[in-house]
Amino acid sequence: MKYMNGYGEGIMKKRKLGNSKLEVAPFALGTNVFGWTIDEATSFKILDGFVAAGFNLIDTADVYSRWRPGNKGGESETIIGNWLKRTGNRDKVIIATKVGMEMSADKKGLSKSYILRAAEDSLKRLQTDHIDLYQAHQDDPNTPLDETLSAFAQLIQQGKVRTIGASNYTAERLSEALQISKQKGLPRYESLQPEYNLYDRAEYETTLEPICVQNNLGVICYYSLASGFLTGKYRSTKDLSKSPRGQKAQSYLNERGLRILKALDETAQKFHATPAQIALAWLIARPSITAPIASATSLEQLNELTGAAKLELDQPAIELLNKASAY
Repeated sequence: MKYMNGYGEGIMKKRKLGNSKLEVAPFALGTNVFGWTIDEATSFKILDGFVAAGFNLIDTADVYSRWRPGNKGGESETIIGNWLKRTGNRDKVIIATKVGMEMSADKKGLSKSYILRAAEDSLKRLQTDHIDLYQAHQDDPNTPLDETLSAFAQLIQQGKVRTIGASNYTAERLSEALQISKQKGLPRYESLQPEYNLYDRAEYETTLEPICVQNNLGVICYYSLASGFLTGKYRSTKDLSKSPRGQKAQSYLNERGLRILKALDETAQKFHATPAQIALAWLIARPSITAPIASATSLEQLNELTGAAKLELDQPAIELLNKASAY
């Protein structure tokens, strides 16, 4: 499949993740649905389709999908590991996983001893000898940042991790972590994974984006479609029962939210696309964003999402969306 990449037809243009050696296609597959709303067989189909379309960044976490009754965490990594073993596709993909959220009472946080243990567990489930991007899933205020970074340093030295990133960090803690890396000669976070989309703009743009730009950090944002709201699926309260995530979308059903949907509809019509594709294309076009993350539960949905990387929004379209979503 050929993609527009700003230089006419050609292979999809990869983007460097921060100052790391990792190069990723401009859309990442979220896998929190693996072992939760989709089973292993469907997950395999989605992974096959994702790689066949020329994409390579797969984002998971040790805690996915612990919240489902009967699950204990590790389900998503296990499915990805089984797929890697079955396909032999390890060198075609960049595996990003995370550590730090509670797996059980004694398995959480970012202490050195826990990170080293959690990494071994993730490697085992993923059936691989290295993690391409290992991310602190959330800040751990009870552990000094240099202890966390020295654990990551050890994993990098051992060849078990290639690059590290942070997720859900505040601007203050991210800056502090970058400073400690510089002062103590420790590896630095090369990427940030924040919540960011056309509706949830303020926090990232005002506090985190300046730090990411200044330090050349890669940004892979989650909730890229605002829990499905930006697909246009939820336009009134009676739509909220359409999916398990519907209740989360309720907070977006206000004057500003509806204004954003209207701008998405207009732009989608102009580009012969869907609102979801436009919402992702808007993220892809933002200079500070390396790749937005979204998950798919069917091949149809996956094809729709990956189609966003083929769209190149023009300046008037970007301005229309910026104005409609102004905060």
